[in-house]
Amino acid sequence: MAGSSFGTIFRVTTWGESHGTGIGAVVDGCPAGIPLQEQDIQQMLDRRKPGQNPFSTQRKEEDRVEILSGVFDGRTTGTPISLEIRNRDHHSADYSQIASCYRPGHADYTFDAKYGFRDYRGGGRSSARETAARVAAGAVADRFLRMLGIDIFAYSAEIAGIAADPAHFDRAEINRNPLRMPDADAAAQASDYIREKLLGKDSAGGIAECVVTGLPAGLGDPVFEKLDANLAKAMLSIGAVKGFEIGDGFAAARSIGSKNNDAFAPGTDAVPVKVTNHSGGVLGGISDGSTLTFRTAFKPTPSIYLPQQTVNRDGEAVTMTIQGRHDPLVVPRAIVVVEAMTALVLADALLLNMTAQIDPIRDFYRKK
Repeated sequence: MAGSSFGTIFRVTTWGESHGTGIGAVVDGCPAGIPLQEQDIQQMLDRRKPGQNPFSTQRKEEDRVEILSGVFDGRTTGTPISLEIRNRDHHSADYSQIASCYRPGHADYTFDAKYGFRDYRGGGRSSARETAARVAAGAVADRFLRMLGIDIFAYSAEIAGIAADPAHFDRAEINRNPLRMPDADAAAQASDYIREKLLGKDSAGGIAECVVTGLPAGLGDPVFEKLDANLAKAMLSIGAVKGFEIGDGFAAARSIGSKNNDAFAPGTDAVPVKVTNHSGGVLGGISDGSTLTFRTAFKPTPSIYLPQQTVNRDGEAVTMTIQGRHDPLVVPRAIVVVEAMTALVLADALLLNMTAQIDPIRDFYRKK
């Protein structure tokens, strides 16, 4: 199948299925000399790992990553970095009942329509398990970005319609509650609601917000390779994502120009600064040097334990009840996936930007 690779220079290909031997990624185009160890990657994978709290699937995967190539003496070599994560706790028998029918809200029907064949064990290639490989690759990109002073963090801005209050924002709180919300009161309310949905065998959705600081101006191109367009593609490639907005997003459509425009003011070293940030850090598809902010909407988990109406491959109506182990809420474990995909987009944009002007190219080769 096509479509398993992402990026132009900093390019990632993921492989594997939910219930196969393992999953992994190959990172190509990563510059040499970046300090990288398995533990650097493992720290991000541990944030995505299943079974950590009542609001995530109880599938017990250690998600231990192994670097197979591309690193020597603790630094990247400039050659392809191959990463592998073994699947240890897959119960394929849980999915035998859906081999001949289509789960509502899943990719079962569309996958069958495209390929005429599907791996029904947990969704196969369409499973959210694939995102572990993205997180591993994104951790490599994150190490690159940190060397340049770029910081990425995401959090649950809203769970099931319960929004974090900006007035109570506490970055440290994100890692103190299982919903990864920056507002303890909102997290408590949302937790009570999710517990109700769990008892009712249902699920809920939410919104993740991502913030990037330290990003220089000038990343992205003004036409098809806009920075915000590439971020949108990256976010919408994550399973269960149904919406993306940057800066004020859809609220900008209800504003007026005199309020929505971000005024510029003099900054240090003759570099202009924005007084407001309605644009979310991107103007004309190019980063403007201010904080990058965007939001990603996740639908409720489609794997619910209530009886649902569907059809089988013969077109006959059937009633099905999904078995197996599933997240009642995607957002908390997806936070690190959002960060990983953001890192991949920005790493690629930084490398692509090296060809934008002749002066740095000339200066680099003159030193040789």
